[in-house]
Amino acid sequence: MTKKVLPLAAMERLLKSGGASRVADNAKVALRGVLEDVADKIARDAVRLSLHSGRKTVKASDIKLAAKI
Repeated sequence: MTKKVLPLAAMERLLKSGGASRVADNAKVALRGVLEDVADKIARDAVRLSLHSGRKTVKASDIKLAAKI
């Protein structure tokens, strides 16, 4: 994935909600990269599932199923 779509501020909030008192900038960037990679794979799988079902619309059930694969 080349375009970064998740904001670093959201990564800091996630890490702090996980219990971190301080978060380094490189930790935010690393978390964003991991989450975007996982989200990209889930999105591709969800699209594949919707097409397999004969639909052009991706539904929440496609996302949930793709996340389990």
